[in-house]
Amino acid sequence: MASARVLRATTGEVITMDPATLNHREYAILCAVAQGRGELLAGCEPDLSVDGGWCDHTAVTHLVGGGWICSARPARVGDRVPARLTDAARDALAPHHPQSA
Repeated sequence: MASARVLRATTGEVITMDPATLNHREYAILCAVAQGRGELLAGCEPDLSVDGGWCDHTAVTHLVGGGWICSARPARVGDRVPARLTDAARDALAPHHPQSA
């Protein structure tokens, strides 16, 4: 799988996004988000629901903090908004996951 390097806007650090580092749970979450089935709950800590059920908090924190998932639009605290793959995540996953492209 390909990896992507991105600049994290919040800290200014460059991070490498490598799909080979994802576990099965994280990969399944990314697939669901790519299919438009995820919603983020806006707040200080990321929470994600897929098909109405809440996802593993540790996995979601890793995916949001690692630059894989973001909200589809700005939101106020407490709003539920569609989740989407970041452009860098889409690029990193595209060679082996055509649904994310």
